[in-house]
Amino acid sequence: MTVVTKVESPTTNAQPELTDGFHLVIDALKLNGINTIYGVPGIPITDLGRMAQAEGMRVISFRHEQHAGYAAGIAGFLTKKPGICLTVSAPGFLNGLTALANATTNCFPMILMSGSSEREIVDLQQGDYEEMDQLAIAKPLCKAAFRILHAEDIGIGVARAIRAAVSGRPGGVYLDLPAKLLPQVMEAEAGGKSLVQVIDPAPAQIPSPSSVTRALDILKGAKRPLVIFGKGAAYAQADDEIRAFVEKSGLPFLQMSMAKGLLPDVHPQSAGAARSTVLKDSDVVLLVGARLNWLLSHGKGKSWGEPGSKKIIQVDIEPKEMDSNVEIAAPVVGDIGSCISALLDGLGENWPTPPAEWIEQISAKKEQNIAKMALRLKKNSVPMDFHGALGALRTIIKERPDAILVNEGANTLDLARGIIDMYQPRKRLDVGTWGVMGIGMGSAIAATIETGKPVLAVEGDSAFGFCGMEIETICRYNLPVCTVIFNNNGIYRGTDVNPSGGPDVAPTVFVKDARYDKMMEAFGGVGVNVTTPDELYRAVSAAMDSGKPTLVNAVIDAAAGTESGRIGNLNPQSVVGKK
Repeated sequence: MTVVTKVESPTTNAQPELTDGFHLVIDALKLNGINTIYGVPGIPITDLGRMAQAEGMRVISFRHEQHAGYAAGIAGFLTKKPGICLTVSAPGFLNGLTALANATTNCFPMILMSGSSEREIVDLQQGDYEEMDQLAIAKPLCKAAFRILHAEDIGIGVARAIRAAVSGRPGGVYLDLPAKLLPQVMEAEAGGKSLVQVIDPAPAQIPSPSSVTRALDILKGAKRPLVIFGKGAAYAQADDEIRAFVEKSGLPFLQMSMAKGLLPDVHPQSAGAARSTVLKDSDVVLLVGARLNWLLSHGKGKSWGEPGSKKIIQVDIEPKEMDSNVEIAAPVVGDIGSCISALLDGLGENWPTPPAEWIEQISAKKEQNIAKMALRLKKNSVPMDFHGALGALRTIIKERPDAILVNEGANTLDLARGIIDMYQPRKRLDVGTWGVMGIGMGSAIAATIETGKPVLAVEGDSAFGFCGMEIETICRYNLPVCTVIFNNNGIYRGTDVNPSGGPDVAPTVFVKDARYDKMMEAFGGVGVNVTTPDELYRAVSAAMDSGKPTLVNAVIDAAAGTESGRIGNLNPQSVVGKK
């Protein structure tokens, strides 16, 4: 227990040890194994960060709260403990709120801890410094929200936030810390007793035996079965059980982007290179930690074949997820580790392998698509196109399967998902369910802080614009992050023109031939400008080997790229006035 000071009692001459709210927050986190804080210092939490660092915690100070929040969310995904984002009041809180909502949407355990103005002034709307009812604003955007008013309640407040963040379906939690709370003093002995070590914060949720039997019966009768793994399966860290289930069952599988590497993308049962075929032609689909949201066309439409052509088995910890878009024939509710173990046990010794015709159909489509892609990846054109550049980075990851890939953008993201193979779980981090831009630098920082592994961050030039100042953070902490910017001079592409003929450039166009590498040099990092896939490969290899903060400005053909990447159908287009 941290002791602030001793004071002499006038009656007994005893010197009771005292502590305060600052130290109680720190001790509560440390007691629960949380030793890293991501945030931005300022009123009223500056000293909280200083003291946390003095007490041995790692305090990573960002340039903007949103990116500290993205870092905290990814920390939660990688560790299964809530990542902590610490912000100032009002505007700082609002900056962190986007990341909190993103964590909740993506099921990342995270706690946004924000200083706030005093309740009596906020409630009477008397105009306090950065006055805002932050608790009320946060509540609709997270799993739970709590405010702590008294030092003796800090232990229970932190415990409730931790349990809410990681139990059931994980997500974001808001913890409000009014300025008057932190300097409150109490006796250290009582303060120590008030702290709570959370026991079994995310208990196993065992699926019912009948649900497992139902699922296996449907799966056994399938003629064209398919398994789809989502990032929930990666979060579960049930890697051995998942591999055993897939290999014993013989089922072909797809991995959503942040699930890639649960099994290597080059695994013989991977159907990633035949994605369209297996989604359309399968008759039974087993969803594991994946939701039938827009990323899977809501489980219907042309990409899923004829209506009623397939039965869906869904494994999820959240019962309300079932039947969210289409009928689920066999819901299996429980934590993924327990559910997969139960399904594995149920396979028995004589589980039938999938029909040979189905496996041959998938293999033929895979070979066809891989051969077609291979020709595009070998292009060594100047300026580069996306395929040639990503082909070089594909080799980088193949040679360094332990490195973590962070990826965001439009075309940069969409094409990298299919081109860069992953070999180990939780090595690919990207924009997730919302497709939000700007996660790159925060995710890269958290990834290397939490794992100690080198990071390759592949960014579209537009996506980098949301978070680019955090390269100073990368340099300040001397982190082994190599950032590659695919620079085609604009959003989607850099060739649009102002239709009015006026002096302003088109809304999607950036400064022509910008040198992002010079930004990195300004902060003491390594900046490299490349124009060919060979140069890109050499520059990134050197950066990954050196471990030095590096930014590679990869010059991409300004005409490369398509509107909105591969989701242009979601971007409405006006037809008025068009011929």
